[in-house]
Amino acid sequence: MAKALAAFLAIVASAQLSAQQAAMTFEEYEPKSTLVVPENPRTSAKFPFIDVHGHQRREMSESDVARLVADMDRINLRVMVNLSGGTGSALEQGLATLAGRHPKRFVAFANIDLSKIDEPDFAEAAARQLEADVRNGAVGLKIFKNLGMFLTDKSGKRVPTDDPRLDPIWRKAGELGIPVLIHTGEPVAFWSPVDRHNERWLELQQFPNRRRDDPAKFASFEQTMAEQFNLFRRHPKTTFISAHLAWLGNDLARLGKLLDELPNVYTEMGAVLYELGRQPRAARAFLIRYQDRVLMGKDSWNPDEFAAYFRVLETEDEYFDYYRKRHAFWKMYGLGLPDDVLKKIYYRNALRIIPAIDPTGFPD
Repeated sequence: MAKALAAFLAIVASAQLSAQQAAMTFEEYEPKSTLVVPENPRTSAKFPFIDVHGHQRREMSESDVARLVADMDRINLRVMVNLSGGTGSALEQGLATLAGRHPKRFVAFANIDLSKIDEPDFAEAAARQLEADVRNGAVGLKIFKNLGMFLTDKSGKRVPTDDPRLDPIWRKAGELGIPVLIHTGEPVAFWSPVDRHNERWLELQQFPNRRRDDPAKFASFEQTMAEQFNLFRRHPKTTFISAHLAWLGNDLARLGKLLDELPNVYTEMGAVLYELGRQPRAARAFLIRYQDRVLMGKDSWNPDEFAAYFRVLETEDEYFDYYRKRHAFWKMYGLGLPDDVLKKIYYRNALRIIPAIDPTGFPD
């Protein structure tokens, strides 16, 4: 009787396991590697760093700000650049919330409402407001990805990133000596067919509204990026930071050519660490060659996720997880960058092109 019961239970367990296997989707599949290799996880950066791609609310309680600063201390984040600074009174409010309480730990970039592009003398008025925002404490200008992708004028036409109507804004930034951090485009895979060959298939399944393959709504990836690069060429006296490795992290040779051609252009690695971590030899060579042109940035605020950045940049670890599966179902590898290169990426380059940042607290 006992043997029969055991056999029956084994059959039931096998059937349940088969049902679970049949019901499991690709999205649920998370294999655990059996690889045994040295592990050197990092919870804090080797050197204090500046996050040039941060976003924080302009309204925060004193306790929220205290918690934020404590988390920054925990990961060795010395200065956060809040790119959601706003403009006018909103900018002043945000500066009072963060920089007012911790003046050496936060700076803000101003923003511009480009939806008013059809108003008479819009760009000239925006340039004057930018000048006022800088007087009131802004240390740069952030342009969001609506320009070149979603923004349309009153005629219904998409406003390209290099639209000449906006030239007075870029000239003013150059005159003021402030950088423009600009987000243009998205991963090239968003424009590709969503099929078995698309490496961002999982993300596009979870967020189908991120597809950009409808020519009636979007310009091609190449045209979208070319408009940004044309803007950089047309304003050589203005410093630009092309966000997210200019969405060329999958083609570092092309990104290198862009940096070679345009000495007024820098880039940062916010939300695209997965590109560097999957090509450790090429990425290491790239960051050493362009060590004066790349800045540290993260984008979304989750202090625990910075650990992946520290591990990729600082260690020589192999085959470890990224923090967001939909961005990279592949594994990461450490680049083991030299200390002098780390210092430039972590803070020296930012201090050079954003001179309003207080250098207190950095090694040299």
